[in-house]
Amino acid sequence: MTVPAKGDELVPHPVKDQLTGIDYCVNSNPSWLEAVILGFQHFLVMIGTTVIIATIIVPQMGGGNVEKAQVIQTMLFVSGVNTLLQTWLGTRLPVVMRGSFTYIIPALFVALATRFNVYVNPRQRFKNTMRAVQGAVMLSAILPILIGFLGLWRIVVRFISPLSAVPLVTLVGLGLYEHGFPLLAQCIEIGLPELIILVLLSQYTPHFYKLNRPIFDRFAVLIAVGLVWAYAALLTVAGAYKNSPPQTQFSCRVDRSGLISGASWIRFPYPWQWGTPSLHVGEAILMLAAAFVSVVESTGAFIAAARFGSATHTPPSVLSRGVGWLGIAILFDGLWGTGSGSTVSVENVGLLALTRVGSRRVIQISAVFMLFFSILGKFGAVLASIPLPIVGALYCVLFALMSSAGLGLLQFCNLNSFRTKFILGFSFFMGLSVPQYFNGYVLTSGHGPVNTHSLWFNKLMTVIFTSPATVAGIVALFLDMTLARKHSLTRKDSGRHWWAKYRTFERDPRSEEFYGLPFGLTKYFPSV
Repeated sequence: MTVPAKGDELVPHPVKDQLTGIDYCVNSNPSWLEAVILGFQHFLVMIGTTVIIATIIVPQMGGGNVEKAQVIQTMLFVSGVNTLLQTWLGTRLPVVMRGSFTYIIPALFVALATRFNVYVNPRQRFKNTMRAVQGAVMLSAILPILIGFLGLWRIVVRFISPLSAVPLVTLVGLGLYEHGFPLLAQCIEIGLPELIILVLLSQYTPHFYKLNRPIFDRFAVLIAVGLVWAYAALLTVAGAYKNSPPQTQFSCRVDRSGLISGASWIRFPYPWQWGTPSLHVGEAILMLAAAFVSVVESTGAFIAAARFGSATHTPPSVLSRGVGWLGIAILFDGLWGTGSGSTVSVENVGLLALTRVGSRRVIQISAVFMLFFSILGKFGAVLASIPLPIVGALYCVLFALMSSAGLGLLQFCNLNSFRTKFILGFSFFMGLSVPQYFNGYVLTSGHGPVNTHSLWFNKLMTVIFTSPATVAGIVALFLDMTLARKHSLTRKDSGRHWWAKYRTFERDPRSEEFYGLPFGLTKYFPSV
């Protein structure tokens, strides 16, 4: 038997309450020039999702390029406002608020309702459909506002342990796999180079070129997007897609989005710009399901953002406060008419890990860019016209980094316990398998597998169970709370003892440093 030499003993890696290796944490700030560039990079990352959501829902509502450009401008404006509110008064974590993919299904249900077929004029049909979506989104905001500001969500998240948080946080990123490589593959000749260049710049280049300051890795997104976007423009000008099918031209060419021609030079989005919102009870219930999913997924993203911002674990009261302001964000979405509700931007959380900058100021600067480009429509439309396969390549890296935050929580758990192994394996499998079943059922039959006499209940179940993070989070939390609960080692196996000091705001002095409200407002919030 070989005895390890002294100093080479095999010891496990120490558990870290705060993630090390972060250059700027939540409260520390890079130079103003660097912060502005990083803020623009965050804006560039989030605008891709904004364009995707508008591209999917606006044509189904009857809108064209003009309406799509106006919706994108509105989404950018509201996202900027909501991001500032969340970073100032919400969790105060470095998170970007943007439109949610979860709201696409309910919005399409509304857009495809038969009562809108009577409108012959596409513009009129778009306005009436948007009003119906607005009313439903505004009503759905009641759920996160109540459970957030009344402290009800605080009670729920107190039961979350590191073990049950692993599937939740991980599948917030992994659950969006269909927006990664499948989107990239729509134009492989520009999507794949973007992915390769991004990985080379962010992961390999820093090890070959030792510079005094990180450049290639910190600004990898800007450099890679600039290079590949220019390459795509050269292909377009050279006529590489001149005889290609329409779908290929839309994905590959840089002049087929229609956003630049549809956008106005200056436009101020304002509440009720599409008219007075209307309300249909069944559609509102459907939006409530989307709001619940948004709350669950945002909670996982908050936990990941705290890790990548080198902050301590977020206290339940702060998570509840953040959910309350998420409700305000969804309310603003309904007032302005974005066609969607809000959630925490998963890709921007991944960008925190890529740049190793978790500064709150950087995110607030990105919010200013959102407001600026939402008003100056033509300039924002130029950036929004980036080919979507480039965006898909970014997602492949950023969603993966988001998922790694969940896997990082395994350090708090006992991985030698069969109880831990079962909860992790079963929740991961069900979190991927159940949504796949629901999605496949809808594609083949036109409706979900839940088929009762209540049409809206059936659709509500479809919205909830097509979210991998929601399914995995519910399964993991239930198993963690019920499986061998009275066993003496269960608490340590789940890692609850590591997060016990964060159950209340005052027990750890670092909570005030990271999550305390400005201007002494913390004392006016009893839940904190």
